[in-house]
Amino acid sequence: MTSYIIPCLLAFVLMFALGRRTDVYDALVHGAENGLNITFHIIPALVALLTGVSMLRASGALDCLTAFLSPLMTALGIPPEVTPLLIIRPLSGSGGLAVGSELMAEYGPDSVIGRTAAVMLGSSETTFYTVAVYYGAAGILKTRYTIPAALTADLTGFLASALAVRLFFG
Repeated sequence: MTSYIIPCLLAFVLMFALGRRTDVYDALVHGAENGLNITFHIIPALVALLTGVSMLRASGALDCLTAFLSPLMTALGIPPEVTPLLIIRPLSGSGGLAVGSELMAEYGPDSVIGRTAAVMLGSSETTFYTVAVYYGAAGILKTRYTIPAALTADLTGFLASALAVRLFFG
């Protein structure tokens, strides 16, 4: 039954459009054209973002920042090993997943570090990526309060996830 949902949905949309006398092919072409225009507007921001994340990891700056923040992370009750995830996740989803995978491969998914990483991945957003994509697509140039508010939400998610793991898993 589930294999018929998408074909039925497409048939319904086609019939609905034909009932309203809409040129379906023209609408499809127009939508594809708009999609390509949006893609061309957001590609420079994405290239810059991904380049920055790669440079941060390759230069050793991430390791230096991790070492610098370790005492603070320990004082907050967050395993210092997850600091790279705390730094990378707001910048890049794939980078955050890579760091999370490395942590789970090294420490195990059932360890406090692995569980903290998993909850951090689930309770945070790729803030800069999201702002670059959605604001770029909408043509918004000034982010104003968006980034500080989103980073505050990410930090809250990170701290709450570390606290939750400590409370429920030791």
